[in-house]
Amino acid sequence: MIDVQTENLSFAFSVGGSQKKKVLSDVTVDISAGEHIAVIGSSGAGKTTLLRALIFANRPLSGSLKFGGVNPWKLSGKARHGLRTKLCYVPQSPPLPPRQRVVHSVIAGKLPYVGLVESLISLIHPQFTKSAFEALEEFNLAHKLYERVDQLSGGERQRVSLARAVISKAALWAVDEPLSALDPDSAMSALDVLLKHAKARGITLICTLHQVDMALRFFPRIIAMRQGKIYFDGSSSSIDQSLLMKVYES
Repeated sequence: MIDVQTENLSFAFSVGGSQKKKVLSDVTVDISAGEHIAVIGSSGAGKTTLLRALIFANRPLSGSLKFGGVNPWKLSGKARHGLRTKLCYVPQSPPLPPRQRVVHSVIAGKLPYVGLVESLISLIHPQFTKSAFEALEEFNLAHKLYERVDQLSGGERQRVSLARAVISKAALWAVDEPLSALDPDSAMSALDVLLKHAKARGITLICTLHQVDMALRFFPRIIAMRQGKIYFDGSSSSIDQSLLMKVYES
């Protein structure tokens, strides 16, 4: 199980030369192992940047981060890579190889936890086909098991990436806008599956969402971002319309 803590964490993108644009400012957050959290906010509020900072995909400008009690930025590159096997990151636009079969895309979630020889064999003869089929079945995609990725719709690719997370042994799932290409029924079904597995296995789940109604319905804790800062962090039951208007006001 994985917990995450930040203290006064800031992050900035380079915008040319020595100039930097700060997109996160003094973010302090404490995420306990096994929590399920939705991150909401308008476009550009810093949701994805926060998610990537929490999983140490980007080095912070200042502040501190602890992932499972360890500061990943004080580790060697090799040790930091090893720590990343404890998490599964699902980006909004999954970078799935277009010529790859769906079965290979899904079982990739298993490969960080098996030996090199077994990983190489799986590239030719998939070793976890049954697990991949069962995960895809939960996302109504079992019939796509042997299709090529470039034959899938955007929503199907998103669900394939979610199936890859489900099949992994990661203790933390960081999921970025998983519903952007899904219709309402598929979106609810996908969140149902994610939450079911996360609860059953004690997985820490952090999910950015544009769909506020889904966030409030499925997640007990909400972090609302505004202009690179945490505007609200608390129970979803504490959120009312006036607070949401302040979060999303231009």
